[in-house]
Amino acid sequence: MHIGVIGLGRMGGNIARRLMKAGHGCVVFDADAKPRAALAKEGAIAASSLAGLVKALDHKPRAVWLMLPAGAVTEATVEALGDLLDAGDIIIDGGNSFYKDDIRRAKTLAGKRIHYVDCGTSGGVWGLERGYCMMIGGPKSVVEHLDPIFVALAPGLGDIPRTPGREKADPRAERGYIHAGPSGAGHFVKMVHNGIEYGLMQAYAEGFDILRHKDSQDLPKDERYALNMADIAEVWRRGSVVSSWLLDLGAAALAHDPGLDSFSGFVQDSGEGRWTVEAAIEEAVPADVLTTALFARFRSREEHTFGEKLLSAMRFGFGGHVEGGEAPHA
Repeated sequence: MHIGVIGLGRMGGNIARRLMKAGHGCVVFDADAKPRAALAKEGAIAASSLAGLVKALDHKPRAVWLMLPAGAVTEATVEALGDLLDAGDIIIDGGNSFYKDDIRRAKTLAGKRIHYVDCGTSGGVWGLERGYCMMIGGPKSVVEHLDPIFVALAPGLGDIPRTPGREKADPRAERGYIHAGPSGAGHFVKMVHNGIEYGLMQAYAEGFDILRHKDSQDLPKDERYALNMADIAEVWRRGSVVSSWLLDLGAAALAHDPGLDSFSGFVQDSGEGRWTVEAAIEEAVPADVLTTALFARFRSREEHTFGEKLLSAMRFGFGGHVEGGEAPHA
């Protein structure tokens, strides 16, 4: 297939690369000319404007993938594309937009007979190598038309053991992507995914903070232990019930920088955690852990503990997010 990719940052550029690696043609655009030029050298067609991108997509129906920050820039780009595209064309928002915005946009674009697909995309800076886990919302026929794109971006079966009892279930979930439901459903599922991510990261951070302070002078001398954080993280990766990719990232950071001196402890939240808590309130669902994890991120901007530095390290590991200063030394 031919597809346009708008937004060539940490994830957008690698999405285009993974698509091209699978044989798909990409027309790319970014406000910054440098990533456009870089991808042009790798085989993409670089457009200097949204109109140029649409014109270069000569296979109909056109499909355009947005990988932009949620909010005003995505809103403006969707609106502009709505005036440039034709009936039957498709806009895919692969960023982290609020699901209620997706519902509104899909209704607006339907009046022009332009299709809108929301795709919650997880994989961070590792997606080019590992593939992207995708949670997709939109019309069934349109999602099915785009299936070759999702197949190329998804991780595939890999070496993860198959879940017993799924033999007759939708095989797409095992390959790393799902059609979650109608407009907004994809980003809603991704929103809750990110809320859970906050909770998991916070649990690791607090646990390692407790371990780190076991040699406190406030404890009786015979109860003090100088524990090796890097070794504990490493051994937990090996067969422990708390093993995970997040722990892998934390272990890598600790192996390189045992005191996490390269990390500030400032932990940003990108919006999805707040929206998850808002959804819990709307649904009257108790969400103690997720809410506390969100509030912990707010507090991290005032004082920085060892645990908050580990949060920063994990967030940098999977998404390349630089918190409150310069990037950690490689």
